[in-house]
This record gives sequence, C-alpha cells and structure tokens, in this order.
Amino acid sequence: MLSLNNISHHSSSKAVPGANMSKLEELRINASVQGILPNSLVSVVSIQGSGGQGREPVGIIFCATRNGIRVSAMSFWNGVAAGARNLRLFELGTGWRQHGDEMDADGRVTFVGCSRALDETLSIALNASNLLLLTGAGSSFCIGNPPGKMSAPSMSDLWDAVEAAASQRVMAEVIALIPNAAGINKNIEKLLTLCKLFIALYNNAESEKVGLFIKSAEKAILARVDFVDKDTNISSHRSLVRKVARRGSRKPRTKIFTTNYDLCFEQAARQQQFVVIDGFSHSTPQVYDRAHFSYDIVRRDNRADAPDYVENVFHLYKLHGSLDWRRSGMTILRSRDAADGDPVLIYPRDTKFQEAFEAPYLDMMGALQAALREPDTALIVSGFGFNDDHISKPVMAAVEANLSLRVIVCDVAFLSDASLNGNPSVVDQAAAMRGDNAYLKQWRDLANNGDKRITLINGRFEDLADAIPDLVAQTERERHADRMHRVRDSTEERNTRGPA
Repeated sequence: MLSLNNISHHSSSKAVPGANMSKLEELRINASVQGILPNSLVSVVSIQGSGGQGREPVGIIFCATRNGIRVSAMSFWNGVAAGARNLRLFELGTGWRQHGDEMDADGRVTFVGCSRALDETLSIALNASNLLLLTGAGSSFCIGNPPGKMSAPSMSDLWDAVEAAASQRVMAEVIALIPNAAGINKNIEKLLTLCKLFIALYNNAESEKVGLFIKSAEKAILARVDFVDKDTNISSHRSLVRKVARRGSRKPRTKIFTTNYDLCFEQAARQQQFVVIDGFSHSTPQVYDRAHFSYDIVRRDNRADAPDYVENVFHLYKLHGSLDWRRSGMTILRSRDAADGDPVLIYPRDTKFQEAFEAPYLDMMGALQAALREPDTALIVSGFGFNDDHISKPVMAAVEANLSLRVIVCDVAFLSDASLNGNPSVVDQAAAMRGDNAYLKQWRDLANNGDKRITLINGRFEDLADAIPDLVAQTERERHADRMHRVRDSTEERNTRGPA
C-alpha cells in the first residue's frame, strides 16, 4: 500500500520506486491530495520522461476521480537531485532551453544548452552595483534533516500541527462555528483569516473560544517552523550565501529578503563565519533598531587612512518576522524564550498586508522598496512564489518605474509537469504553466514582449544555488573555516558512532 501525503506545489511525496516505463499500473493509494481525495483509486496515467537513455524515470503523474472531478498530482520534481542541469532558460523566439549540451556518438555537439548564457546572465547580476535576493518557503524545502526530525513544513503540515495541538474535536467545533469554513480543504491561512474575522464581528463566548484556538494555532505554527539545528543539511543555503555575499568592498552589501521564519540563512552564515546585519545590536541582549542596518563592519588600523571593510558581510531582512524575535513592550529582542515576550511573526492569514505596515515589518518593507528603486540593481527571485500581494505589487511597480532594474526569476511553476514530459531539449515558449499565479503570468508576458531586463528560469532554489557562479576566489580564512567545519563534523560523527 503506497501512501501519498501532502502533495502540493512543493510536494514531499516520493516517486514510485522501480517504475516500469513500458507498463502503466493501477495502484490503490490511500491518498490525501490537498485533503480532498481520501481512499481514492488512483491511476498511473503517465510516467514522466527519463531525461536520457538509461536514466531512471523522473516522476509519475497520478490521477484520481472523485465526485466526477478529475484531479492530478504532479510529481516531476520528486526525488530529482539538486543541480544546475535541472534548469531551463527562457529565450524569446526559441522557448525554454535545457541547461546541458547534447552530443552525438563521436562527441560532436548537436545541441547547445543554455549553460553559458545562464552563467553570463548570473555573472552580470552578481556584478551589479546593488544585488538583492528575494526568497520564501521554496528555499526551505531543500533542507535535509536526519530521520525522525522535522523538515520544512508546507501549509498542509501546518494544518496538521495546529490540529494536533488543538485536538481534532476543538478544531472541528471552531470550523463549525465559522460560516463558509467547512470547505477550505486544510488551508490554514484561510482558516486563521476567517477566525480573525469572526472575532471582529462577534463578541460572545463563541468568539472567546475561537480566540483561544488562534493562540493555540499560532503557538503550534511557531513550534513547527523551528526545524533547523546543527544537524540540518543546508548546503544550498551555504552555497548561495557564499556566492552572493562575497562582494568587493566598494559595492554595497548584498541584501537578502525572505518571508521565512526559520533560521536557515543565519545558520548558513554562522557555519561559514559570515557576518549578518539584520537590524539587531551586537550587545547582549540583542535589541532591534532599524538604524543598525546603516552600520557596517570594519577593521580598525591606526596606520591606514581609509576604513578596511570586513569581507563576507550581508544584510538579512525577514519580512514576516523570525522565530527568534520577541516583543517586550516597545522593545524587540532576539530571544527564543517565551518569558521574554510574544513572538514577532506575521502568521499565515489574509491580513499580511495590514500587518506588514507595523514595526518592524514596515522597516523591512521600506528597505525592499527603496532597494528596488536604486540605479543599477539586480534582483534574483527564487523560492518566492508571488503569493503575497504586499510584496509582489512593490516588485512589479519597481519593474515599471526603474528601467535599470534587472530581474531574474527562478520558479518551477513556469512550466507544468506535462510540458516537461520526456525532458525535451526545448519546451515551447507557450507551454502551460504549473498553476495560475497572476504575477508569474505577468513575468512571462514581459519576457514574451521582449523586455530584456527580465530573465526567466524554470527550476528550484537549490538548482539555482548550484548554478550561480563563484566569482570571488575563496580566501584562506574561508578555506580554514571549511576545514575546521569538516573536522568538527567528522569528530561528532565518530563520537556518535562510538568505538569501532
């Protein structure tokens, strides 16, 4: 019996091992596709292409029928190892070109991939006067944890966590109280939005019950997004930080904007001895003040006239807060202790737009909007699905207003799984998208209309992290840090394993 759980835009389900390309099987699967397909008979109606002779199938398309509605769960990306080879670059008049070249039996190139064009585009972006990176939940799905530890949660995972914390009975009672909540299909963002509206409209014992549920839900979400520790594999974050945050001292620091609550970027910086400027003081306890973003790190040398800027420093803006921020009165502290105050997070609900204009989120949003208007700016977007209007709209407005703004958008949603079937060398530029996100359609429209400032890439965060060129040679200090990190990992592994 095969169980498919939590199949969504970033599915955690696995492709069926040992799938036979020549045979389509019907499997009875205890499926939960977006919470609407329990105990369905699911048919394997198509097996995605092998991507080359002798290679394993990439994935399988499952289809099921319930109440006369045909539902497909695409799994093209399931089990596909990270790498630049997975990327496709959009070329006007050609389509979505695969990354690698193709050769005949004599070693002659018969098809030129996009690798060189992509490398040039990314290099130009890295050399821009101002370099910005915008990312979100998609960047955390590539992290790896040992068996038994939590991974990055999807919205469905957050629903399950809230249900476990509040109990099925309480959650069912709350859903029964709220009009139109019965059909939201495990959408925790929609449920919390309706709960907030219910409290605003009613002032009775039932609204008090809903309020207690919201507190329980927020506490469960805070615990569920705390999945990063010293054992977490964040190799893609390490690679990306190392490549984008090492810039010449004459250029402004790289600015990374993320909607994630987790500590992936902080951990990647710590492991590589990078310095993060995130608005918090370097005193104890660390206190937030937006003025700290204007500070920098320099070496003091009385013999030198000019400041010696420390290398490997970047700015980190957490647009929706962080799990290690606490609010105590008017002060925001870096702390994970509940005794130090309430968490500083914008929880998943439709009021994100209004909450984003409160401190400290307003400071972060202001920094994003100001950075997007700077001349000679490059914005790299990956792992951010353009599902938050309060962030997506300022980005699109900046594209319209700032003619020197160059944007690289990397997302798996540009191409549907069906269009990738068989891994063709070039996918037609009019190929169907995965989903119907209005902003991603706008990006495609801009590229289709010849806006040369826009570069579109089909792929994942971890694939792009691998593709970004390493323009600055690794310093001896960094090589030493890497050596010591490997030594510590080896020592911990031996201690865990025990004597031979």
